[in-house]
Amino acid sequence: MNNETLWLIRLGLDAKLFTRDHAFAILKAAGRDAALMDFAQRLIDDGYVTDVEQLETLAGNAQARAAVGPPPGNPLLDEDPAAGDATASSGPAAGGTGPALDFPFDRIAALDDAALAAAVRALLIDTGRQGASDLHLSAGSRPFVRKHRALTPITDRILTAEESLRLNTVLLAEHQRKIYLERRDYDLALALDAKNRFRVNLMFHKGGASGSYRMIPAGIPKLDELGLRNLDTIRKLLSYHNGLILITGPVGAGKTTTLAAMVAELNAQRQDHIITVEDPIEVVQLPQGCNVTQREVGPHTKSFFSALKGALREDPDVIVIGELRDLETIEMAISASETGHLVIGTMHTSDAATTLNRLLDVFPPAQQTQIRASVAESLRGVVCQRLLPGTRGGLVVACEIMVSNLAIQALIREGKTSGLRNTMETGVREGMCIMENVVLELYQQGKISKDTALANVTTRNVRAKIT
Repeated sequence: MNNETLWLIRLGLDAKLFTRDHAFAILKAAGRDAALMDFAQRLIDDGYVTDVEQLETLAGNAQARAAVGPPPGNPLLDEDPAAGDATASSGPAAGGTGPALDFPFDRIAALDDAALAAAVRALLIDTGRQGASDLHLSAGSRPFVRKHRALTPITDRILTAEESLRLNTVLLAEHQRKIYLERRDYDLALALDAKNRFRVNLMFHKGGASGSYRMIPAGIPKLDELGLRNLDTIRKLLSYHNGLILITGPVGAGKTTTLAAMVAELNAQRQDHIITVEDPIEVVQLPQGCNVTQREVGPHTKSFFSALKGALREDPDVIVIGELRDLETIEMAISASETGHLVIGTMHTSDAATTLNRLLDVFPPAQQTQIRASVAESLRGVVCQRLLPGTRGGLVVACEIMVSNLAIQALIREGKTSGLRNTMETGVREGMCIMENVVLELYQQGKISKDTALANVTTRNVRAKIT
């Protein structure tokens, strides 16, 4: 039996797309030497598979893996279709670490570029399929994945500088490789197919080349599916046609996913022009009720600031900014929100008070009075989120919401952001909630552990309720 068909059987059984009996039936009719596409077509024709799109994806994956070698074990004999993965010589069986991700780490030098590229594609697809959020390939260390916040090596082999450079550049086009080697830092969006997209950061460190690959969800989730609190309040923020909405949180808190879900909701419910500025474009938004223009820093524009400046002349209704990271971008975002546009942006901050301080403190003292008045007038709300490890596995969203009202506006104008907590506590009826109270509720509901709860609260009286 050829390797391509063997791999398709392995992947199809693992995905529960068809059964072992179905595979035997096809092989009996078509012969054990059936080619990949003949085998796949018979699965469809005989009614064993109805999800043709998933079958096509697995077939492409099977072809990529077959370029490297046959699947470990025999998928038609293994009791568990995933069990054979653990026998990979360079994977977990070699060192007892990590999830079963089959990759020939011990044969990188022996593979030509085409075979190595196929193997890296298969590794990325497998990483996402097993629920990991990130894959790291770095010189001088073991390859590892991040799943539910925990880091896990996938092999005991330490990558050399030469191996890491090949792994992290084999999927790049020539112009991308040139940019990476010249700048020594490079961000890009990598699309293997319609369902497998990755946000990639490539860099160099003391040991050599390093790459971080963040998995992007195949579909755009709905707001209802994210686990956010007070959805009516969030939807009210999105109902405005002008003003500034901030989505904040630490790295890996799900800001990109929340932002994509918000844009998708606007796209479905309005008839507007939405312009997004991202670095890089991660989630592709196809036009529905809205016309969506997505621009990427680098290929489409020099900077967030230049894109925002141009956007004001491009008749937008909604402007989405991937990250508010410097004075010019923040100033332009506030200006756009004051001139009849709904502006949605993200920041790397931990709560509403920190967000406002970061937003305002980038301006020089001479501008403080003016900018505080502008922010007080234009800010619609702040949604700050964290992803916490759940007691039943997976991650749980903890979400703080601040909605601008007369009291909040007065605090911003007067520079008294220290009073935000008390004001937010009295604004529960308006849909506001404080991060520490949300963390406490999640703990009391048994959704997060005591240690996780204590790590995410600092106030003495809240900690006392946990301990």
